[in-house]
Amino acid sequence: MAFPDLLTRPAARERLRRAAARIERVQQRTPAHRDRAVDGLRALALLSVPVGHWLLGGLTRDPGGALHNASPLAAFGFLAPASWLLQMLGIFFLVGGYSSVLSLRRSTERGVSTGAWLRGRLTRLGRPVLGVAAVWAVLLPVLYAAGVPTATLRTAVVLVVQPLWFVGIYLLVTALTPWCMRAARTFGTWTAVPLLGTVAVVDLLRYAPWADTMPSWLGMLNLGPGWLFAYQLGVCWGEGRLGRRGARLMLLGGAALFAVLLLAFHYPASMVGVPGTQRTNSHPPSLLVLALASAQCGAAILLRDWLDALLRRRQALWAAVAAVNLSAMTIFCWHQTALLTLAVPGSLLGSPVPGLTTSPDTATWLLTRLAWLPLIAVALLGIGLLTHRFERPWTDIRGPRRAAAASLAAVFACYALTVIL
Repeated sequence: MAFPDLLTRPAARERLRRAAARIERVQQRTPAHRDRAVDGLRALALLSVPVGHWLLGGLTRDPGGALHNASPLAAFGFLAPASWLLQMLGIFFLVGGYSSVLSLRRSTERGVSTGAWLRGRLTRLGRPVLGVAAVWAVLLPVLYAAGVPTATLRTAVVLVVQPLWFVGIYLLVTALTPWCMRAARTFGTWTAVPLLGTVAVVDLLRYAPWADTMPSWLGMLNLGPGWLFAYQLGVCWGEGRLGRRGARLMLLGGAALFAVLLLAFHYPASMVGVPGTQRTNSHPPSLLVLALASAQCGAAILLRDWLDALLRRRQALWAAVAAVNLSAMTIFCWHQTALLTLAVPGSLLGSPVPGLTTSPDTATWLLTRLAWLPLIAVALLGIGLLTHRFERPWTDIRGPRRAAAASLAAVFACYALTVIL
């Protein structure tokens, strides 16, 4: 039977009709004043996280069947530019700052105090993290009893916990929103310059010839200003202090600084950590990360009107963007669990599974990993259907259950610290 004929069958037509009806409902429920471009940018930045981790992170199976972290970038350095596109945390913080300004402004107009607004934001972000930690606190002893090697469990903990550092940093910069807004109103985009300068000074101290005399923790000073940089730009954008002219300067200046750091100062080309290398750009963020964030944020602001028009014209695309935004924390917190859902059982087989538990150092691995991506996405969808409840207010979970979830999360956090540190 020809493929077009399948669409004429009653069942197929009914599925299409239901899909069209769902898209129409999303369209009707979207307020006219909704800034679709900002939602589109958030969805794009969010989806780059799982795609980047699934593509640029690998797992190898040792002779004993245990899994260990690996990276295709160690063998394929030419893939580093892919990390420039997939590392979009700068845009995420930009959108976060912009959205926080609008949200706090609306709350103030309704008579809600700044403290209440902040507690609401922190609670909404904290629930999904508490959920994933509690679930993994239960999973670890179960997997151990099932015969999963201890080394595999350590690898799993690292994969699950590493993305969650982002939530802690995001909570920190969100708590600074009222002060960021006051600074933006007074000094405009100049408020981002000291943050950029701080990161530059720290990089100079830790990468200069005298770096051997500097303490090992020095780079951690970049965590605050490094990620607050793009958030402050978003606050300035939300306060109307950053327009298209400033965006052009950010795009051109960020791109120029990026090129200079890469070519003249020999910063690592990869925006993600590569096992076996001494320097990394992202943990903690280096000046190269801020240069990339500046260029990306400038481009995002310049493309805002075009993206808004596109999402108003393409209803199906807008429905997909809305779905991603409604499940943002679920996608972020559980995407590595989706990979492990396939990789851990695969590691228990008699031989390594190509593209899943084999060393990421061949062209075959790259092709087979691309083939695995849809299956990992399906696994994430299934996990999301079960765990999305953690994003909703826990009105149906009473005190004892909340206390149990908090206790399990604390147990997992303690174990995670012993593994990572």
